[in-house]
Amino acid sequence: METFAQASPRSSPLRQRGVDARPIAILGGTFDPVHNAHLRVAWEAAEALDADVRLMPAHVPPHRPAPVASANQRVAMLRAALAGQTRLTLDERELRRDAPSYTVETLRELRAELGNDRSLILLIGADAFAGLPTWHEWTALFDLAHLVVLTRPGHDADPPAQLLSAIADRRADGASELRRSARGRVLELAVTPLEISASAVRALLALGREPRWLVPDVLLGDPGLLAPYRRPV
Repeated sequence: METFAQASPRSSPLRQRGVDARPIAILGGTFDPVHNAHLRVAWEAAEALDADVRLMPAHVPPHRPAPVASANQRVAMLRAALAGQTRLTLDERELRRDAPSYTVETLRELRAELGNDRSLILLIGADAFAGLPTWHEWTALFDLAHLVVLTRPGHDADPPAQLLSAIADRRADGASELRRSARGRVLELAVTPLEISASAVRALLALGREPRWLVPDVLLGDPGLLAPYRRPV
């Protein structure tokens, strides 16, 4: 790649098109509620990939039951959890849709906004990645973004042959490859295996127990934030 040593960051045409900007990574989910494993994975990905990570709550997830909390309630929890830092941000675009939240449509929208040169990354858990061939227009994902598969020790998924064939020539050796191109590579990223699930947090709250150390303290400090999961006395 040519360098522009004499050009200022403001005037560089590459920077204006987003080539020198940090990659944008998205982490989707229902966040029902957001918990510490979500946040830790997002933070580790931001650091390992030198990316800005957007947490993107789904409105109507196509592969799982509807959330317990409303869209506004989940947004309130995410805003509280993300306060005080700027590396992880909230992206509410999927909540504005009435239809199912198909990832390929979100990536197309983001790609149109970012242009063709900015690195765009989809963060996806290993189990979800193994089921990728069941996703809507799944092969189009590689034309829009890189895929970073979040792996945990002792949690080995078994991707089908169809998926292994599709990614055979797409594997990246390291995060730097994701900065040199805008889309199309697949990278495995080992993350801290925090055994926390939103369903377990909801179960504790339904029993009147406190999920301390499982969710951000700020959610416990405001009784209204976790109220959707508590049973009336």
